[in-house]
Amino acid sequence: MDLAHHGGLRLAAFAVFAAALTAIGVTAPAALPARAATVNADYVMAYFVESPNGSGDSNTVHLAVSRDGLEWTPLHENQPILVPTAGTKGIRDPYVYRLQDGSWVLVATDILTGGDFFAANPAIHVWTSPDLVHWSSDRMLTVNAVNTQSYSWAPEVFWDADRKQYGILFSGIPNGSSVSKILVSYTSDFVTASSPQVFFDNNGQGNIIDADMITGVNGVNYLYYRGSDATLRGAKSTSLNPGSFTEYVTAPPQGQCVEAPTVVRSLTNPNTWWLWGDNYCPNNTFDVWQGDIASGNWTAVSKANYTAPLGSKHNTIQPITSTEYNALISTYGTTSTMRLKSWDYPGRYVRHQNGVGRIDPLPFDPQADSQWKVVPGLADSTDVSFESVNYPGSYLRHSNFDLVLNVDDNSAQFAADATFKKVPGLANSAWSSFQSYNYPGRYIRHYNYVLELQPIATALDQADATFHVAP
Repeated sequence: MDLAHHGGLRLAAFAVFAAALTAIGVTAPAALPARAATVNADYVMAYFVESPNGSGDSNTVHLAVSRDGLEWTPLHENQPILVPTAGTKGIRDPYVYRLQDGSWVLVATDILTGGDFFAANPAIHVWTSPDLVHWSSDRMLTVNAVNTQSYSWAPEVFWDADRKQYGILFSGIPNGSSVSKILVSYTSDFVTASSPQVFFDNNGQGNIIDADMITGVNGVNYLYYRGSDATLRGAKSTSLNPGSFTEYVTAPPQGQCVEAPTVVRSLTNPNTWWLWGDNYCPNNTFDVWQGDIASGNWTAVSKANYTAPLGSKHNTIQPITSTEYNALISTYGTTSTMRLKSWDYPGRYVRHQNGVGRIDPLPFDPQADSQWKVVPGLADSTDVSFESVNYPGSYLRHSNFDLVLNVDDNSAQFAADATFKKVPGLANSAWSSFQSYNYPGRYIRHYNYVLELQPIATALDQADATFHVAP
């Protein structure tokens, strides 16, 4: 649902609550300000959700937050924050951007779930917000009035100080061409936009899509995009004028199926940058590189060092203030479900499949097979048990030292078999290992990707028995 109404209800409820406190002589806490403080300390991510067979698809706007830009917590139980009501009533590629007055705009591709991906869509979705929690209604903005038979994919926003307008970059086919290029339309109000023009085509290279603009880094502007060879590339210019950018990065280390670049600057180390990209074959998950945007030297980041929201696709990441971070969590909540990532195979997560506990690489369907409610231990509340999200009442337990998913039969034996003590990770103390309640010399570990309860003796055993618990 559109949570603009939801936010209004929260404010109304707060007013009633404050009045009640005042009546009994208690000072109510201050309401959230309309404008947050100006120092960026955290991050917000916008994305949509997809799964291999489509059962987990959600062509709606989702949000997540992060303290460090690498470990992400979905908001609202990873359910939609904004549901499109205009156009085809479906979106992809949401892009959130802070405007010059401190407010926010969110733009997105217009596409119906299960619809024709290449269908003409000359308009994009637009929402605006003063604070990321109170949103306008959905509206359409025509950015490609010249060629109404073209798609308008992956819109992104940047501020052009010389024009005193916002540029909207998008992937589309200009008149007289048969291939996609990076186009730009300009707007002052996100209600009307200029006719598009070609912003970048890398000297006629065809089928360029998914532009991400980074402006004003030591006087240089950078444009990352997906080239015609399905790799991420970078161009730069000291100007923001269309046609002024020249390619300077042919591709970071990667496969041949990467798109949707998102370039993020560290808030704690301004010389550190991250480059996110959608790897759509064979993994259909995010890859991340770390490097220096000026030189264009990028090094792959291990999946052990970042965790994206489950099913998230084509993200955008922006810095936010701690006030905005707290308001997002207060308004939408986070998530009650957890996932367990393998230490030595960080692309794999603990899941159940046909009742068997194992670790498998994302993505897979159903996605919820890898989601768990980490609850107080059935045999000892100071320990933990793992309840399946998509099979409530079923728990991960050991049977003949194999980890299986079974329905709780309320027996003492089941409770003991399904209870584990969470301890510092045997291979990495910042992660976690899980010791059996009734066989304390044994731990959950994977062997040939299947989960077992085994004694731990070697460094390999320790690695196999170490997991990261993440939303």
